[in-house]
Amino acid sequence: MLRSMTMMVEHGPGDNPEQFFDVLRAMLFYIDEFPERLHHPKESDLLFPRVVRASPSVMAAVQKLENDHINGEKAVRELQHLLLAWELLGEPRRPAFVAECNRYVKFYLEHMRLEETVILPEAEKVLTPAEWKELDAAFEKNCDPLAGKYSPDPAYDRLFTRIVMRAPAPIGLGDA
Repeated sequence: MLRSMTMMVEHGPGDNPEQFFDVLRAMLFYIDEFPERLHHPKESDLLFPRVVRASPSVMAAVQKLENDHINGEKAVRELQHLLLAWELLGEPRRPAFVAECNRYVKFYLEHMRLEETVILPEAEKVLTPAEWKELDAAFEKNCDPLAGKYSPDPAYDRLFTRIVMRAPAPIGLGDA
């Protein structure tokens, strides 16, 4: 989603600003709903405490990730505001959105890199099969269509389909 959002911004509104802004709004809403409201709380409440208990050496990384979680929702809301400002107030508001979008994507990719290179490898070493089973069950309750699993809530499937169908090619299946 992050890379697609970046591609959308690089492409710009072109001749179809209504579609452009609709797709970006849906992308930002998706980010706000899945990672911020569903995924991150489970990391904070379930995964991180277990890993830190078993391996205190990852505490600094967990503190950084927790700080990211605290600030992530605010950051995505700011992006939503900046997008709306660009849409409603015009081109003078574009640079602020583009700059913040690029900053946010960089921030989020770094967040994922830290999880994937520090937390998950450590978790694989220290968590028991029973702990993994419990974590898997908790995370599967809100599957992410982007991960190839469909959510139990059809509204999220519709949101994902809307993004894919309206985003222009090669980002999605919409008109280029």
